[in-house]
Amino acid sequence: MSAPNHSLYHDFPEHRDRIQQLKLSDEDFARMATEYHQIDHSIRGLESRGVPTSTDNFEQLKRRRLQLKDRLFQMLQ
Repeated sequence: MSAPNHSLYHDFPEHRDRIQQLKLSDEDFARMATEYHQIDHSIRGLESRGVPTSTDNFEQLKRRRLQLKDRLFQMLQ
C-alpha cells in the first residue's frame, strides 16, 4: 500500500507556478518548502514501509508538516 502524496505540487496544483517562483526568489519559502519535503518524505517512508517508530515521533512529524503546509499556503496567497 502506498502512502498518500502530500507534496506541495500535488496538494496545490493551481499554485504550481507560484511555488516554483517563490522557491527561487524567497529564501524563507525555499527553506520551509525543503523542510516540508523532507518531513513528508520521512512520513511517507514510515507509512509505506511500516518502519517502527514511536507514536510521539510520528505525530510530531505530522504536526510539523501541517504547520509548514499552513505557513507555505499563506505565503502562496
